[in-house]
Amino acid sequence: MADAPFPDFDHATVDTVKHRIRSLERDEVEGLLEHERAHSSRMPVIEVLRTRLAELDAGAEPSGGDQSEAREGGTAHGSPVSPDGAAQPGPPDRHGLRQVTWGG
Repeated sequence: MADAPFPDFDHATVDTVKHRIRSLERDEVEGLLEHERAHSSRMPVIEVLRTRLAELDAGAEPSGGDQSEAREGGTAHGSPVSPDGAAQPGPPDRHGLRQVTWGG
């Protein structure tokens, strides 16, 4: 899909598709729906595209913004956080000695 409104549509998650189609016009969403039906047929993506078409038909307006710079994040909200930065677990509490274990 060389002229897709955003790169790597065929491998995008449902949440990414949902976010990225908000700025598209009706004909662009229809094009994505046709492409999805002809290639991957991912039912959750098809449902998101159908829902967006219904919203546009009901009077919704495409949101502003340039989707060309949007990135696929590591979480549902695009956060670059990874488990590598998590704190290491401490020792377990010892029965009756919680203050000693915590150093207080």
